[in-house]
Amino acid sequence: MYIPKHFKVEDIEEIKSFINQHDFGTIITMEDGRPLATHTPMILTEEDGEWTITGHISKGNAQWKTFEDHENTLIIFKGPDAYISSTWYEDENVPTWNYQSVHLYGHCRQMTETEMEADLIKLLDKYEGHNPDGATWNNLSEDTRKQIKGIVGFKVKVEEVQAAYKMSQNRKEDDYQSIIHELGERDELMDEEISREMKRIRR
Repeated sequence: MYIPKHFKVEDIEEIKSFINQHDFGTIITMEDGRPLATHTPMILTEEDGEWTITGHISKGNAQWKTFEDHENTLIIFKGPDAYISSTWYEDENVPTWNYQSVHLYGHCRQMTETEMEADLIKLLDKYEGHNPDGATWNNLSEDTRKQIKGIVGFKVKVEEVQAAYKMSQNRKEDDYQSIIHELGERDELMDEEISREMKRIRR
């Protein structure tokens, strides 16, 4: 990912927080020179300073056949984005787009069923654990649990991290505040999220 210096994020804690908040990502692998991609929820785990990303896809999705021993697997996590009009600047310029994105590269392998069950328990606890009657693993029937046979898990050992927050950091203060104001006035799609993030990173 091309990242100009103004937009490069190197704070590891910030990147981890971003991934945990935007964990519905995209896993990309290659088969015979053709990229394959699937959008799926994932979990970031850190142990002894090493990151792993885990998740699963349907066994009906042939991408799982590329998982075992796959080098240079690419995982993308995307945050909000918004069109930025150059009419919001004091001086004439070109329009652009603000966004947040994290790319991870690593070595992928297929998880065992035991590993996948443990990963599913973590995923369900994250989204259902707050509810005593939630669809956590322990609350599911044996018949429902058997559906694990229909999915394939992956585990990616992260070897490279690239993170970009393109949030108009290269603009002078007057332009920066004008963009925040105009996003609030327009209030379309993800304008509010971009505006909030701009305020947060340039306090």
